[in-house]
Order: sequence, then structure tokens, then C-alpha cells
Amino acid sequence: MKTNLSSQITLTRIPTRYYRPENAFEHSVLTRLEKIPTDIYESVEKGSVAIAQEIATAIRKKQETGKEFVLALPGGRSPITVYKELIRLHKEEKLSFNHVIVFVEYEFYPLTTAASGNLTRLKTEFLDHIDILPENIYAPDGLMAKDAIIDFCQQYEKKINAVGGIDYMLMGVGHTSNIMFNASGTPISTRTRLIYLEGAARKEASRTFPSLESVPAGVISMGISTMMNAKHVILMAWGESKAGIIAKTVEDKISDAVPSSYLQNHPQAKVVIDLSAAYDLTRISHPWLVTSCEWDNQLIRRAIVWLCQLTEKPILKLTNKDYSEHGLGELLALYGSAYNVNIKIFNDIQHTITGWPGGKPNADDSNRPERATPFPKKVLIFSPHPDDDVISMGGTFRRLCDQQHDVYVAYETSGNIAVGDEEVIRYCEYLRDVCNQYTPQDNSVKEKAEEIIQYLRYDKTDNGEPERKDVSFMKGTIRREEARHGARHAGIKNDDHIRFLDLPFYETGLVKKKPLSEADVKIILNLLEEIKPDQMFVAGDLADPHGTHKVCLDAILAAIDMIKDEEWMKKCRVWMYRGAWAEWEMDHIEMAVPISPEELRLKRNSILKHQSQMESAPFLGDDERLFWQRAEDRNRATAELYKNLGLASYEAIEAFVQYIPIR
Repeated sequence: MKTNLSSQITLTRIPTRYYRPENAFEHSVLTRLEKIPTDIYESVEKGSVAIAQEIATAIRKKQETGKEFVLALPGGRSPITVYKELIRLHKEEKLSFNHVIVFVEYEFYPLTTAASGNLTRLKTEFLDHIDILPENIYAPDGLMAKDAIIDFCQQYEKKINAVGGIDYMLMGVGHTSNIMFNASGTPISTRTRLIYLEGAARKEASRTFPSLESVPAGVISMGISTMMNAKHVILMAWGESKAGIIAKTVEDKISDAVPSSYLQNHPQAKVVIDLSAAYDLTRISHPWLVTSCEWDNQLIRRAIVWLCQLTEKPILKLTNKDYSEHGLGELLALYGSAYNVNIKIFNDIQHTITGWPGGKPNADDSNRPERATPFPKKVLIFSPHPDDDVISMGGTFRRLCDQQHDVYVAYETSGNIAVGDEEVIRYCEYLRDVCNQYTPQDNSVKEKAEEIIQYLRYDKTDNGEPERKDVSFMKGTIRREEARHGARHAGIKNDDHIRFLDLPFYETGLVKKKPLSEADVKIILNLLEEIKPDQMFVAGDLADPHGTHKVCLDAILAAIDMIKDEEWMKKCRVWMYRGAWAEWEMDHIEMAVPISPEELRLKRNSILKHQSQMESAPFLGDDERLFWQRAEDRNRATAELYKNLGLASYEAIEAFVQYIPIR
């Protein structure tokens, strides 16, 4: 079973030589705008193995001299795959940590219990699985008295110096460029200290806590100076949500607005990223600015869209001079003139637009993104959370139903952790009142409702334990019924066409989920073999900050891979949509479905059926807008881009990319 096929989607559009140059000369040409050595790998796993191998080599080399190796480690999700590989090296290749000293880079403060702290997570994920001596683990104490903090921070720095300084510092980077918890504006002279968490930093921390409200007020974190004094620093980043900040870190000028850019002045710093996180680097996103290109339709389209935005011209008004002055002379040589390139790309983009996402019956489909036959189609929409379907493709969802296709929707996870406690209290109070009115003799349901109310209002504590199963059930039920109403409003008439899969990986009661398993894939596989759809829509939005979308996509792609040679699957088209976090780049859009003002209003109403995900939703992320606002703004922006390129002007557009099973 292939469980990480989503990581290979990027490979279809980036030539290997852009991220793995053939020789030193080509490497210097491609990376001439990069100010920190940057290694790009095809996947998170390959990048993590490379980091772990480098650290392991350094540990062994230091141990040969009889000296202790000093390692600074972060928490969070980025290093988890590195830790897994280090554990494997310890167990299978006898890598010893017996002479390794670990300094934990930060700890939240004040903690209510040690169980919810960063050190506890680090032990669970790494330190408890290796032979490191307990006395060689140093970390800030999230439970210390307030008047002890200043002295502790000073002693922490002295202890680092006393053991000879940090040999290797491993760290991630936040979406707002914070390293550890040193946010924008942090001066280079800072050392270990208490930092008050607010704004973006607080939201960043909430990724490892049950809710924003449960995040401690501050964090004791190493400073920029601590980092700059380390002998080696490895900054790692995975996923497209980190692409923007990696480009600023590696290619922009040093600025305290981007603390990670300080690493440009570190003599032994390097950046290790996967292809998704590398996407905004010049050699990946705009390779024509640094090298000769392998031109295909996608890259040509990307270059022309970029040129249109740079010159503020529509496609058909671009001139030979525009191409020559902006590094695109190769295209003139290939096609003879700007006009030839312009008309090719204009027609290419024009053919992505269709008002018939399921295919137009009895029509010539040679230039349409979807086939005319069969009609009607069996359509299966997969939704990672119980609202991604209407947020991401609510207009297309309705269009498919209105055009008489046989539409199913499958909600892959319960989404229960994204329901606030106050929502459960409200529903339990409603349930209690209904029981009082209609079943006064039977107190069992009423007592359960009152028990949950009591627990959530007065007894619940943030101790790092999983959510109680009765509370998880209530939260999952709330989302299930919201999803059912949203799907009905989008046009589904039969309740048996609304499926709730409740994939096991999600049901932990915690923000942290289990890895994808055969049980998850089997559920998807059974559904596919039952319905045998002609067309599928899946979430390809890998920028989801909690990673659920990626796991769900991997489950679907694993199932597809297992049945890709079946006749019905060979004929099935798989379309990927994106969610509340990002939109497909113009060069990759293969189907663009225009949405009228009335359809956009109806889409909004479908999203609003998910009342628990409005203002009180725990995981709105860094974006202050509500989900319906993000969706409308994104869909309008896509339509505006089409208009600026010289195509028809629409109210909004939903965009899709086809997935071709890997052979």
C-alpha cells in the first residue's frame, strides 16, 4: 500500500535538474539568488532522512574523539519525521545517544501540568525511544515560579556555554517567519528569555494545543543570538504553506521582520525543504530568470501569466519587447513571435472554462475539460472535514446536482475536535429541555446531557488527555448534521447519497492524529467499489495547517492506486479542488467553473449551515476571515485573474486540477 502519493503530485511539473543540479556549475547558476545553502528533496521523508543521517554522522564523529555531542531540538510537527529516522538509526544501526546532550529550544509557560508541555511531547516522540541519559536532557521548566524565570534563562545560556556550545541546532520556521518563538521585530542580540504569546505567535502555538484558549500565556525560548552561536544550524520546512516564508528567508534581504533571514549571516547554516516548500524559490517558480528552461505547456502558461501581471497587460497585448526585456526570449525563439505564444496560451486558458463540470451532453468535448459521456455521471465528492465540500466547491456541487448527475458526498472525518465546548453545552441544554417536555419519566438522556454540561462548564481541565468519548460523540454529531443540511442545500435529495466515513486515523480525541493505516484506506476502497463513480472530486489542499487534508488525500490516492487497472477506474476522472487555505496556481488550472452572483449566494448559505464553524471555530488559522468570506474572496480573485488576462468577466470561479494515477 502506497501511503504518501500526494507528495509525488509536485514531481509532475518540476524537472529534477532544477532542484538536483547535475554539476557544481549548474548548481551555482540555479542558486545564485539564494543566500543560504538550500537542499531540496522530493518528499518530507527523503528530506528527513538526509537531516537525520547528517546529525548521526556528526554524533559518531564527535564520539570518536571521546567528547559529548550537544544537540538543540524543537517541538512542533516539522521534526517528527526526522525523529522517527533517528530512532530507526538507533534501533537498527546502533546509533548511540549515550554521549549526547540535548537542550530543548523552548517550553510553554505557565503550564497547568507538565503533560501538556513541549518537553513531554518531545519525550513521547523521540527522547523516550533512544538511550540518552536523563541527566543529559535540559529544558525550561514550564511550572517554575515567576520570580525564578530571569535567573533560569541566564543559567540556561551559561550551561550551553559550559558544555562547549551547541554542535547542531535543528529548527523549524513558523508561517510568520518566527524561529522558535522569536517573532518579527526580534533583534539579533536576544538570548533565552520569556516571550509573551500574542497574535500570530499565539495562533502558531495553538497548532499543538486543543484550542486557542488553552495555549499558555507565554513561552521560554532561546533567542536569535543563541541560534547564531550554534556551530551548525539546520532549518527545515515541509509543505506548500511554508513556501512563501522560505523564499523570504533564503532570497530576500536580512530583516528583523523576517527573523529566519538572520541565518544568511550564519557560516554553517543550511535549509532543508521538500519540493512543496521550495515552490516560491526562483529556480522552482520562475526558472527562466536563472537558467534555460524545459518548456512545457504549464511552464509557458506560468511565464505568460507572470509577464501579464508584471506588465499589467492582458495576454493578447503582450509584445516581442515585453518577452525580451523580462527574460523570456527563449519563447520567441521557440515560437517565432509574441503573437504565436499569446494566442496559444489564450486558447489554452480559454478551454479550461466550462459551465458543465460533469460534461455537456451531446456536445463536442474535444476542447472541454470534462467528457460529454456518460451522461448523467455518477459523481463522488470527497470532503476531508464535514464542510470542505461546500467551502471549496459549493458552486460546482450545486451545478452538478442541477444538471441531473447522480451526486454522492463522502465526509472522511468527523471533524469533532473543531467544535467548541460552548456548542456542545448549547445542544445539551436543548436536549435536556426536550427531555423535560416529552420524556419526564425517563431521565437517562437528560442525566447524560446534564453530566456533559457539568463537565464542560466546571470540571474540564487542559491536562493533555484525549477528549471524553461522550463529548467527542456530541461534537461529531453536531458536525454530521450540519454537513447533512449543507449537502441537502447544495442539491442532494437522497440521504443515502450522504456518507460519513469517520476514518480511524482522526479519532484520537486530540489535535495529534494517528498515521494513515490500512483500515483508513480500506474504508475508502469499499466506498469506491460500491459506487464505481465516473467522476471524483478530492481535496488537494495540502496547505491545511493541521495536516488532515493530506492524510485524507493520501488515503484516497492509495485506494485509487490499488484499483487503477479496473475498467471503471480507468474511465473515472479525478479532479482535485482546494480549500479555505489556498487556490490552484493559474498554470495548473485545468477546469474553471464560473459561478454566478446567485450561485455564489447559495454557496454562502450552504457554508452557513455549518454554524459550529463560524466565529467560535477553534481552527480558523492565521486568517481572520470566516470560511465563507475566504471562499468568496478566493473565487472572486480567480475570476478577476481570468478577466485581467483578457478572458470573460465572471462573478467568481472555482478551479480544479486533474489527478492522473501514477503508473
